[in-house]
Amino acid sequence: MHQFRHRSLVHGAIFGGLLSIAAGSAIAQTAPDNTKVNKRDRAAGAVTADQAKETAADRELAKKIRAAITGDDALSTYAHNVKVIVRDGKVTLKGPVRSAAEKTSVAAKATEIAGSGHVVNSLSIAPDKDHDADTTKDKVKTKDHEKPKTR
Repeated sequence: MHQFRHRSLVHGAIFGGLLSIAAGSAIAQTAPDNTKVNKRDRAAGAVTADQAKETAADRELAKKIRAAITGDDALSTYAHNVKVIVRDGKVTLKGPVRSAAEKTSVAAKATEIAGSGHVVNSLSIAPDKDHDADTTKDKVKTKDHEKPKTR
């Protein structure tokens, strides 16, 4: 019985240590920085999601546009999550997409539904994180500079 308690205490200590390490590394991660976007949205006259009208026509228009965007499997998750803000029949698209082609495609879907002249395209193209990783993974860091890795 004594040996069982001892083993349980050892396992508990190990599990607790691993849990604290995992929690510590999660806390140490850099939080996303939306400072520039937040400043833009606070500017006078900036259209934000909380300003969308609650009229039935505006809600229905937003619903149709959102369905057209999310129904296109060729678009990225970024594009599927853009903000569609409708106020008095005028549509504003905000948020990041992965490419210029996606930006055009999302705007085209909104224009097709809302009509020409009723869509403001405020979409931005998100930086490609994979590109940054690809350019740095083949480099070896030295004291003064980075140089290409030799094989």
